[in-house]
Amino acid sequence: MTRSAEAAADARAGEARLLRAIGLPALTASIVNQTIGAGIFVLPAIVAGGLGPAAPLAYIVCAGVMGLIVACFAAAGSRVSLTGGLYAYIEVAFGPFVGFLSGALYWLMASFAVASVASAFAGSIGALTSIVDNQAARGALLASLFGALAFVNVRGVRSGSRVVQVVTVAKLLPLAILVVSGIWSIDPHALRWPGPPSLAALGRTSIILIFAFAGVEIAVAPAGEIRDPTRTVPRAIFTALAITTTFYLLIQVVAQGLLGSSLTNFASAPLAEAASRVLGATGRATVLVGGAVSMFGYISGDMLGSPRVLYAFGRDGTLPEPFRRVHPVFRTPHVAIAFYAIVVATLAISGTFAQLAILANVSALTLYGTAVAAAAELQRRNVRSEGAPLRLPGGLTIPLLAIGMIVWLLSHATRRELAVEAIVLGIAAAFYFTRRRSR
Repeated sequence: MTRSAEAAADARAGEARLLRAIGLPALTASIVNQTIGAGIFVLPAIVAGGLGPAAPLAYIVCAGVMGLIVACFAAAGSRVSLTGGLYAYIEVAFGPFVGFLSGALYWLMASFAVASVASAFAGSIGALTSIVDNQAARGALLASLFGALAFVNVRGVRSGSRVVQVVTVAKLLPLAILVVSGIWSIDPHALRWPGPPSLAALGRTSIILIFAFAGVEIAVAPAGEIRDPTRTVPRAIFTALAITTTFYLLIQVVAQGLLGSSLTNFASAPLAEAASRVLGATGRATVLVGGAVSMFGYISGDMLGSPRVLYAFGRDGTLPEPFRRVHPVFRTPHVAIAFYAIVVATLAISGTFAQLAILANVSALTLYGTAVAAAAELQRRNVRSEGAPLRLPGGLTIPLLAIGMIVWLLSHATRRELAVEAIVLGIAAAFYFTRRRSR
């Protein structure tokens, strides 16, 4: 038996020990919870700034793109039922080097994403209190935020997970209150299109908005613990995508219908301003607090999980030895946690939500495109793990359409945004081969 075959057999044996306890309702709820997060509290103003009253069109485009992408994820998941999701598919399809680069893309995506949400968090706090009314105060807030979360997570994984549980509150409640109370007060004239938007404007706006749809792929990560994944995963994905898109459209229509063209003037807290028009100061405060809690929950959850990617790279010898160090008392990867906190705090302090969100989306779309290509390769090789795999109608039509839409979105990224990703991937590749030669 070859080394790769032995590794695959070991992986399957390990997966067999996992309890398949996740059913359709639980998985659907998990995807909705993961997808509807911090970004939607800020994005309506950005989308309106790009498309005006035609803003809902961007939501439909993003939902269509994600529908094609996650269909490929579901097909790949029916062939590779290993925990790890996209990274498992990519590694099985293309080998460990491309799998490692996909891990680097994930880390890049996570870093920019959490930094963008932290930037929006500072904006929400600034709307709640005048204490954060200048760049220095904003920087101090963000540095304190990541410093405190790093301290909590170094103290122990139980402390970090407890923080995540505490802040995982009913984040949908203030959004639902806004929709239910505001839908009766919208001005239809504020929703009239002066004309169809240009394809360039639609593409540039969609590459920002796709940030709000990231998380749908969470369905395939715990594949080894899902009951009947061949049927459950696609059903949960498309049900959650329909729920999420409908909710997003309602939020955008209500905000735009209440504020009209002035929506773009409230970039830091557009939904809070919309709530103030129908619920007064109480409504505004409710949405601001709900948004801040949701953003803090996202950041704290990311600080619990993403540093472990760096630790894993250090443990496997891809990154330098310090990244695999474990604190002698708290038994946590303290170097990886501290390094990650410094990186994302620096990004958050130096950038705006929109800038950082686009950089996160460029990484996410590249990762998604690689996973879609992996799905096509797995189908070409007829890789199977258990049961009959899900076959996409039209053969390679859906993967090709998905890759085409991803390339179209990426064509609206700037050269600087693409260059940042290329540089990081180049550094990751150099690290990989350098560490491989040294072992």
